[in-house]
Amino acid sequence: MAVMSMFPLGIALLPGAVLPLHVFEPRYLQMFREILADDVNEPEFGVALITKGREAGGGDERAMLATSARILDMQATDDGRYVLAAVGTDRLRVNAWLPDDPYPIADVDVWPDVDLDVVFDDALLRTRIAATHARIDDLNAVAAELGDDVPMPTGVSDDPTLATYHLGSLAPLGPADRLALLAAPGLAERLDVLDVALDDATAVLDFRRS
Repeated sequence: MAVMSMFPLGIALLPGAVLPLHVFEPRYLQMFREILADDVNEPEFGVALITKGREAGGGDERAMLATSARILDMQATDDGRYVLAAVGTDRLRVNAWLPDDPYPIADVDVWPDVDLDVVFDDALLRTRIAATHARIDDLNAVAAELGDDVPMPTGVSDDPTLATYHLGSLAPLGPADRLALLAAPGLAERLDVLDVALDDATAVLDFRRS
């Protein structure tokens, strides 16, 4: 168990996804100053989905799952804000949210996939990932036609576990669907959750196009 500084947001960050942030609240400015001043540990923090409430001001309710985010770059602006980029790394289980003092902190554990020792059929797995990737590119093309902002088509990791997270970040999904992906116990379950979420996204886009 470890205590980690946390940044609750209106998104569910997935491992491998890049997170841009503009930091302006005094409590989070203090949090990042303390993170950067730590010469021992990696410059990282946790990101958890706000399930009820707003990002600014506190008083929100937060998911019991999170993702650690490693700071890649951070710059201070002339007006005292921070602009930073971070990347999601490990999935976290939140054991307890601790009192905000002054910023959110939580007792967390890294939560690896439960099927790390399972031997999958590599060819079938990669075929399924490739088919899912093509399906997401098709859905994003439709979403772009409807005026939505969508990510540029890109490759995914050669590591199947990380690839499933990359696919979840690329897909036109909402925060609840991405949280469900994060909650899937392992690789096989995550692909199943992703298939269902893409079925729902397809139905929504078909309705909007009709």
